[in-house]
Amino acid sequence: MSAPSPNGAAGFLARFEGLREHLPGGRVPFVAKLRAEAAESFAASGLPHRRIEAWRFTDLSAVAAAGFSEALTLAAEAPALPARRAPHRAVFVDGRFAENLSALPEGYRCFPLASALGDAEFLLGTVAQKLPLVSLNTMLFEDGLVIDLPAGTEGGTIELLSIASHAARPIAFHPRHLIRLGAGATLTLLETSIGPAEASYLHNPVFEIQVGEGATLSHIRLQREGRSGFQLSTVEAAVQAGGTYDNFTLNAGAKLVRNEIHAALLGPKAACHMNGVQLAGDGQHADTTTFLDHAAPDCASRQTYKTVLAGKSRGVFQGKILVRQAAQRTDGYQMNQALLLSEEAEIDAKPQLEIYADDVKCSHGATVGALDEAQLFYLRARGIPAEQARAMLVQAFLTEAVEGVTDEMARDALSEATEGWWEREAA
Repeated sequence: MSAPSPNGAAGFLARFEGLREHLPGGRVPFVAKLRAEAAESFAASGLPHRRIEAWRFTDLSAVAAAGFSEALTLAAEAPALPARRAPHRAVFVDGRFAENLSALPEGYRCFPLASALGDAEFLLGTVAQKLPLVSLNTMLFEDGLVIDLPAGTEGGTIELLSIASHAARPIAFHPRHLIRLGAGATLTLLETSIGPAEASYLHNPVFEIQVGEGATLSHIRLQREGRSGFQLSTVEAAVQAGGTYDNFTLNAGAKLVRNEIHAALLGPKAACHMNGVQLAGDGQHADTTTFLDHAAPDCASRQTYKTVLAGKSRGVFQGKILVRQAAQRTDGYQMNQALLLSEEAEIDAKPQLEIYADDVKCSHGATVGALDEAQLFYLRARGIPAEQARAMLVQAFLTEAVEGVTDEMARDALSEATEGWWEREAA
């Protein structure tokens, strides 16, 4: 008798066996090998569980029990598209590129992954399969966006829009996005994820990012999945000397979201900024987990995450900074601030530093609290109703984080998502 599949693996593995001949790249040798190795890894691990330290605060048993199937065809009905914010937009519906809804740039290589998998070997597979959700993605991805910016290119702004459809059954999709910036190139990627409130689905994207010497990638993420949906995302970014990876993530949707970012600073004077906001209302679980690898000298990193929790919700922040022996003169900063609006809300914060270099400047911290009663009293004393006063203080807490985003289009999108959030939750 064969051994039972580990946590939640059986259904996904069965889908892989049933689809493997029909998945994109089935006849491309390196893709077939990559998928087979990922399936073997996922069969051994299954979905992450709470006995794993990195997943101690986030339970995926609901994902394991949901019986997700793969979206085999494009949805007949999808949510209405938000207004376009940039000249170029790549739209994916249930993980597949929607050409009729998209407008890709023509000045450099930017194309859907499924259309030219053979041309993506330079990027695909750089993420370690040791991460179970990456293995799951590698096993079952159907499409994704490929951006390959030559050295010195100004890529402008591209919108990456992921839409979950009004599917009648629980579906899962696993897009794989590959981004490479040559030396001195610049790009702003505005990523938005949306879905219908009542639909049960799993969105499991993986980003493989390479930032060349002196290049700058600004990656703005706006997660507004439906309240019955799950998003488990993994970003892996490698930054060369003098390059910058700037990530801002707003989690404002989904029943359960895990935003996991791994960034490595591989050359002198590389920089990484990972900032964001988590908003969770009753019944929601929001997890941000980061790992920042300082592998070269004279590099700088900044992390500031704010979490606002209402009702019976749970927030998680886990941030680890590793400073290797070669990474002298590292300058690293990490802060997590949580605002609890309910006695039933819960936050788990675990900032970590692991330092092997001698000449470094690193700090981390975490704060947890409720709204300032003195500030509430001040507003109430000036005739402002209690709920309006609370809303003003919550909005001020969020605005402080969003104002740090320099791209005007991205900042406007984030402001719209946070505006009025507390009023909607309190209603």
